[in-house]
Formats: sequence, structure tokens, C-alpha cells
Amino acid sequence: MANDVVSRLRAALDRPGTSSSDFDLNPDTAPPADRTLRPAGVLVAVSLAYTEPRVILTKRSSALKHHPGQIAFPGGKQDETDADVTAAALREAREEIGLPDGLAEVLGHMPRHETVTSFRVTPVIAVLREKFQVVPEPGEVEEVFSVPLDHVLRPQNYLIESRRWRGRRRYYFTVPYGPYYIWGATARMLRALADRMQE
Repeated sequence: MANDVVSRLRAALDRPGTSSSDFDLNPDTAPPADRTLRPAGVLVAVSLAYTEPRVILTKRSSALKHHPGQIAFPGGKQDETDADVTAAALREAREEIGLPDGLAEVLGHMPRHETVTSFRVTPVIAVLREKFQVVPEPGEVEEVFSVPLDHVLRPQNYLIESRRWRGRRRYYFTVPYGPYYIWGATARMLRALADRMQE
């Protein structure tokens, strides 16, 4: 099964695709074309060490100033010391969840995703063939959990919901799983992966 999942992921990454954005469902709130976007990388880590492939996610600390309590991939902005966005994603995963160096087998990248917070995020797709001791980053990560890959690859599991944001109604994707409300940029990037896996 593991080799089949890896083959399917590689095939999906080989297919042509377009970038995504937090503005995909909100074209009337698109930002200025000349704004500066900061590079970032997130690790979409698919663990093959369980009875079914699972995607590792984090729940951000409720004490954080930005995006408290939200579900996210391990990752963050590219620092000057990072060679590229892949290095940034792996470094952040080490810091946020304790992922050991060398455990992630990077398969490739999804097209970049632009966020409302002015980041150009590259989803780095990787597989983990072994379990590891999860160590949540104190003060940053409230919980590390996983969801079945099959759940997030089913387009029918996605909903479009909305809420008021900066005086306007904003629409976004969600892909709930149990007690976890996965939405926004994380759900949008997962939906992009789901779409590519369907072809």
C-alpha cells in the first residue's frame, strides 16, 4: 500500500497545476497586484507508518496573537538561513512537532498558495515511513494530530462556508474531521491536492 500511495502522490505532483489563493472564492476582495509577498513553506507530511496513510497537522496555541487555535501544517516563513522553502518547511517541522532530520522523504511541491496575510506558501509534499516521538513546540503548538489521507482526498468532504471579515463576507473551504475544524488556507491547499489526485 505504501508504494501505491507514493506512486499516486508522485503522479499527482507531475500533473500541471495552477497556484491557489485565499482569494479564489472572493475575487471581489483581491489585493493589489504590486504587493510584496513573503516566501514560506509548509510540510504536507503523509505518514505511512499507520494502518492507513495519515496527514500530520497541528492546532496552533490559543494564546498566539495570529491565527490562535487554527489548524495548520507544520511550516512557516523562509528565513535568511534557509536554503529554500523546502528547508524552511523541514526546519519548522523540526521546531514545531519534533520531526527528526532525514525522516521526511520529500516527493515534490504543489503550486504556491497566496494568503491574505501576504505570504506565498509552497506546500512541500513528503512521506514518513516511520513513526517518531512528537514534541509540540511550547507556546506555539497546542496539539499535533493526524487525519486519514483518504478523508482529505475526497472532494465531497469539502464545504464552502463564510464569515464576516474586515467588514465583508469572506468565503472559504472547510474539511472538518471529528473535533477538528480544518479551514482557510490549510483546507484550500488540501483541496488542491485532492483535485490533482482525482485526475
